[in-house]
Amino acid sequence: MDLNPTQFESECQASLDRFFAARPDAATQKRANKALRMLRSTETPLKGNAQGWAAGVIYAMYNDGHVPCGVPGVLNAEFEQLMGTTMGTARYRAARVVELITL
Repeated sequence: MDLNPTQFESECQASLDRFFAARPDAATQKRANKALRMLRSTETPLKGNAQGWAAGVIYAMYNDGHVPCGVPGVLNAEFEQLMGTTMGTARYRAARVVELITL
């Protein structure tokens, strides 16, 4: 499903805020917010739910330039519960995030 751009950004931002409230990291939060703005400005329609995209943004920001190994200090099951999506979705969306914001 194509997400309404305003609703997408609002729901993603709420998910990012919820994650960083539970796991404070100002530098990564700043990068994640920038990545969300960049995603929002792409012409490519974003399909799927906002929670999956937010999880992908977080996963991509923590693994940028590193061998993907999850979110440091957070168990995969904990991340899934906090974000409301699966790790498979987070990894898939992270790859799309990187692809879309580096075009």
